Amino acid sequence: MDEEHRFPCENCGADYRYDPARGELICDHCGDVKKIAGPGPWEGGIRELDFRTAMDNLLPLQEMEDLRVTRCPNCGAEVEFDPDSHATECPFCATPVVTDTGTHRQIKPRGVLPFAVDADAARDAMNDWLGRLWFAPNGLQEYARKGRKMQGIYVPYWTYDAQTASGYRGERGTIYYETRQVMRDGKMQTVRVQKIRWRPVSGKVARFFDDVLVLASRSLPKKYTDALQPWDLTRLEPYRPEFLAGFRAEGYQVDLDEGYSEARAIMDRQIERDVKFDIGGDQQRIHRIDTDISAVTFKHVLLPVWLAAYKYRGETYRFVVNGVSGKVQGERPWSAWKIALAVLGGLILAGGIGYAISLGQG
Repeated sequence: MDEEHRFPCENCGADYRYDPARGELICDHCGDVKKIAGPGPWEGGIRELDFRTAMDNLLPLQEMEDLRVTRCPNCGAEVEFDPDSHATECPFCATPVVTDTGTHRQIKPRGVLPFAVDADAARDAMNDWLGRLWFAPNGLQEYARKGRKMQGIYVPYWTYDAQTASGYRGERGTIYYETRQVMRDGKMQTVRVQKIRWRPVSGKVARFFDDVLVLASRSLPKKYTDALQPWDLTRLEPYRPEFLAGFRAEGYQVDLDEGYSEARAIMDRQIERDVKFDIGGDQQRIHRIDTDISAVTFKHVLLPVWLAAYKYRGETYRFVVNGVSGKVQGERPWSAWKIALAVLGGLILAGGIGYAISLGQG
């Protein structure tokens, strides 16, 4: 199912783009504005898909699609480009790429979180963030401010739902104190010594996990995309290609089962916290947790990220901005001379303080 979506302006024929400020389609050529139609009554909301059905390759064909994508030879990103583009830069690492007609077969997105921050606001947020990095080279800050425009990218994520029931065995620790006589400085003193009394416990906990979010891309350092959280998934819209007009979308690189393994690790950490809370007491020991998991469902969603990738003195620096909240994360270079000045200033300050103290003692 190879789909191509174009949105010609009804007034002049140029392409519409999605405007985050309006939440509508706008034509930059003539200024015409068009509302995005909501899903029809037969489409429903954002439907979850059964995980086991997908793993058995039994999803209906209408849940699959073939995307025309270009794979970056440097970072491996699989990015959807406009049909008219033949040569451009990878938005993730600024490497020149030549587009081709390769396809990536994937599960269709079920939901999309539309951009709410426009390119100007994203650029301002990034420049403010750079301005607060005192040890960053001035040249990079100026280069970024005068560089090419920000790229709006829809980044792929998986969400997982699951019902869990866990039985556990462990120990509850209760703190108590004993008094002892000890010799200190030639004198007998009474001191309190902390002790812990352990008692075996067992029990059960249950939790329904809703929308455990897992990044399905490898094109950006995960620590930066994770730091863009939280994402307000209550604002997810049923997927409509109009929200992508004027933006790019990345195909997922983390497969469904691999994403589920990460989701299970997230669930297990929460279950461990639930078990410790259920054990109670002052301290807890967990010897075993057995978890039954059922009703596992998932969906493929697209979340908005503004991205800038700059090559500065032979190195690539990437900055990401949450397309809803405006939160910024990125790779930061360090200015050697600024660090040297700071160290020198610290040494001078320490020397001055030491000199003042010696004069006072003299």
